Amino acid sequence: MSERIAVVTGASSGIGLEISRALTANGDHVVIADINLEAGQREADSIGGYFFKADLSKRGDCRQLIDATLKKFGRIDILINNAGIQHVSPIEAFPEDKWDFIIALMLTAPFLLTRYAWPSMKENGWGRIIHINSVHGLIASPFKAAYISAKHGLSGLTKTTALEGGPLGITVNSICPAYVRTPLVEKQIADQAMAHKLSESEIIEQIMLKNAAVKRLIEPDEISDLVIYLCSEKAACFTGSCITMDCGWTAT
Repeated sequence: MSERIAVVTGASSGIGLEISRALTANGDHVVIADINLEAGQREADSIGGYFFKADLSKRGDCRQLIDATLKKFGRIDILINNAGIQHVSPIEAFPEDKWDFIIALMLTAPFLLTRYAWPSMKENGWGRIIHINSVHGLIASPFKAAYISAKHGLSGLTKTTALEGGPLGITVNSICPAYVRTPLVEKQIADQAMAHKLSESEIIEQIMLKNAAVKRLIEPDEISDLVIYLCSEKAACFTGSCITMDCGWTAT
């Protein structure tokens, strides 16, 4: 399929941007969706893509993103659900509005975008949906109630939609990395230092890399390389998988 149409959320920086660049280099046309207008437009222009400003915590923006993509390109072949944030707080102090926002952005939005893109993929008999999940979609850590709940829900969404998509030529998978070198992780280091009352270097060594066999952060292009493979015909039998890239974290 030449010049497939891919939608990547949270794509103005970090993992989403690296995936957008890799898909473009692979010959695909990329729609960058992000709430950050300036950075999103700049990065879309840099890869020759299309930018759509969206607050994906809002149902209407999810609908508009897919409708705008279909209006402009006539189809959607690849959906990468990457947008996310983190909030670190003990459960007794966890803000209720922050819970609502994280669940809306990181679980409800992937469901809605999948639902809205599904008819196009079904009609074409081909689709790739990839959720940028987390090792925290499989296991838990303290002080991240909303993030971990959303990611566990994303693992369930991956599996059930994979079962429905199989007969239609649509595959659905999650990539579950440990800590990736992104602005989100850099912010987590500072937040966890405050929550655990440790220095930032101690957080990296004692918290983030404590259970890892490979003692380093993952690079964003390692994630994008896996995305390119999962979007290929060689990966047609990968579906319903929560693929760990966790430096051995969950092997313990």
